[in-house]
Amino acid sequence: MKGNDFIGNLPENERWSLDGSTIYFDWNPNKEWGNLTYYWKKGMKAPQKASKEEARFSKIRFVEKEGSGIYYYIDKGQLYSYAIKDKKIKKLFQHSVPVSNLQIGKEEGVVYFKQSDNLFKFDTKLGSLVQLTNFKKGKSEEKPKEKESFLKEQQKELFQFVRDQEQKEKWNTANDDAKSDFPKPYFFGKNSIESTKASPKGDFVTFRLREEAEVKQEEMELFITADGYNKFRDTKTKVSTNNFVNTKMGIYNVAKDTVYMVNFSSLSHIQDVPDYFKLYEKNKNLDKKDKLIVAQAPIYNQDGSYAIVEIRSQDNKDRWLVNLNLATGSFKEIEHQHDEAWIGGPGIPSYAFSSGTLGFLADNETIYFQSEITGYSHLYTYNLRTNKKVQLTQGNWEVRGVDLSKDKKTFYLTTNTTHPGNREWYKMNVSDAILQPILTNDGAHEVSLSPDEKTLLVRYSYKNKPWELYWATNKKGSSLNQITFSTTAAFQEYNWRSPEVITFKAQDGTPVNARLYTPNRNQANKAAVIFVHGAGYLQNAHNHWSTYHREYMFHNLLTDLGYTVLDIDYRGSDGYGRDVRTGIYRFMGGKDLSDQIDGKNFLVQNYGVDPNRVGIYGGSYGGFITLMGMLTTPKEFAAGAALRSVTDWAHYNHGYTGNILNFPETDPDAYKKSSPIYFANNLEGNLLMLHGMVDDNVEYKDVVRLSQRFIELGKKKWSLASFPVESHGFKETYSWVDEYGRILDLFNSTLLNK
Repeated sequence: MKGNDFIGNLPENERWSLDGSTIYFDWNPNKEWGNLTYYWKKGMKAPQKASKEEARFSKIRFVEKEGSGIYYYIDKGQLYSYAIKDKKIKKLFQHSVPVSNLQIGKEEGVVYFKQSDNLFKFDTKLGSLVQLTNFKKGKSEEKPKEKESFLKEQQKELFQFVRDQEQKEKWNTANDDAKSDFPKPYFFGKNSIESTKASPKGDFVTFRLREEAEVKQEEMELFITADGYNKFRDTKTKVSTNNFVNTKMGIYNVAKDTVYMVNFSSLSHIQDVPDYFKLYEKNKNLDKKDKLIVAQAPIYNQDGSYAIVEIRSQDNKDRWLVNLNLATGSFKEIEHQHDEAWIGGPGIPSYAFSSGTLGFLADNETIYFQSEITGYSHLYTYNLRTNKKVQLTQGNWEVRGVDLSKDKKTFYLTTNTTHPGNREWYKMNVSDAILQPILTNDGAHEVSLSPDEKTLLVRYSYKNKPWELYWATNKKGSSLNQITFSTTAAFQEYNWRSPEVITFKAQDGTPVNARLYTPNRNQANKAAVIFVHGAGYLQNAHNHWSTYHREYMFHNLLTDLGYTVLDIDYRGSDGYGRDVRTGIYRFMGGKDLSDQIDGKNFLVQNYGVDPNRVGIYGGSYGGFITLMGMLTTPKEFAAGAALRSVTDWAHYNHGYTGNILNFPETDPDAYKKSSPIYFANNLEGNLLMLHGMVDDNVEYKDVVRLSQRFIELGKKKWSLASFPVESHGFKETYSWVDEYGRILDLFNSTLLNK
């Protein structure tokens, strides 16, 4: 339960130096209070600790004008350049107001950056700084015209002096040729302005206005504080249609000094209503109206002649790609994807305000993107001149990551081609779309290409081997050369199992993967424990080191004690394509729970497990499934441990829950059948609930509300362990020890004595 203090602190955040001579990464081999930056070069026997200045410089995000050798970056809100040839740093712009959002322009030496709400053009060769926009929050500062009045007219009628002054003012205005070319102010009211971006030539600036929604925040109380006084902190907004906000995409034409908004009303299917609306009588005669959408900042080709915009509906059921004409504010639709559940998958984020894989190839007229239209996330191209769409990858597997070579003619792809639980790495030329295997052994390969694309920095792990750093040459069949050795002597003393990844059939015929831990025959006690991973859309029945490393070690302990352990990638898990990803739509605790029961039956039928001696446990979403198992199928599990579990989905956050269950106001039935609190009266088995009291993800209030239901219903076979200083992910070793000690006691006392 010490986690990395026992296993070893594993390397992370690996990166190359700009010249490709040095590898940097964050590491803590000496058990200090936190990670430090280490470096390694070919020929070194072991990594060395980097200086503070070198460590800080290695973490900076640089942008480069292709092939120039000049890099630009922002550090602490100030603008710098770095010449790779002589390794010189120059401070280019310093101001009390920090700058951000650095972009490279088409012209050599031109960069754009954002300061406050406005965009600036900085010519590093001329040293000139030009403010491109004049965006201002609030209303216009223009003085209102004076109202006509009797007294004013009387003054003009009676006095020549007044009439002369008026004529003189008009003459001066008409003959003033010293007009300012500074951009006129554009006032955006109470909205927030975001995603501001210049076109490569700097002739247009796009932006998004977001209406500020007045939504109530959840408040959490902190009990253990330094001064002895309780404190309160805002955490999140609950799932609701009240979180929908109006957004608009605007274009500022620099030459014409004018702003115009893009009208997306002609997008295909923008007025379609979801199928689930038909289930409710109140929706039968709804008026047609446009969906609320979010447009991302454009992706440009090299000269800015094409601007591609990704658009998402805020109910997350539609995604569009459009070719935007900046000069007119019009657009041409390229691609529309609809999903009655929700849009998502690798390279296609599940949240409306995020953008996915999208870029240009070397010809500057072909874009690439990912789509889940076949049921698996694959890579596509679309030529904007010929309107030809090509699917580059195909099969019952997913493209997990996409990198494009510097010449934009070759893709480097992370996939799970050989097995859903692997992460392989392939090279693929755009010209022939043939996958060329580079790293395909079982396990997971997280690869960073060197700047010259000849060497690979690889973070690799296997089921029973934690993450380490390796280097390899960028060619087929390349061997991995280990750089870091992180595991402790104590960790190495134990013979950690490599759990078998098995497949069983669910009751609807769907194949389900799981990790299986089996004890020696002479130690088997006929009891079993089923572990339910968290996050819903996550994977744990894979071939690499798990983020659930404490649970992995706990499962080794349970197996030593004679338990059979099954760790299931249930419906809703990652890595298996669209149908598995959305298998829990409108019913959490449906197929995801029946997969656990089918897994239990698989153990009973094939591994001699007693059906009356099966326990279930998990955290977060796993805690939720544990509750649903104990409360909606009370005969199936003799005991359950629910950690940091959601008890009522109407009290969870907007982004996650709205995808899966829609919204309480529009789909209340989905929330009622998916929330354990409605089934509290069914409790029969032994239930242990464990929850951090300062959990800002699933609030402690969730388990308090369910506890009150149990008390009111007279239920006795439940207990609650509270952890006063812990959030959603526990930090302190003593908390982990206490928590899992209680879980082990629960299983030993209820599953072994039947």
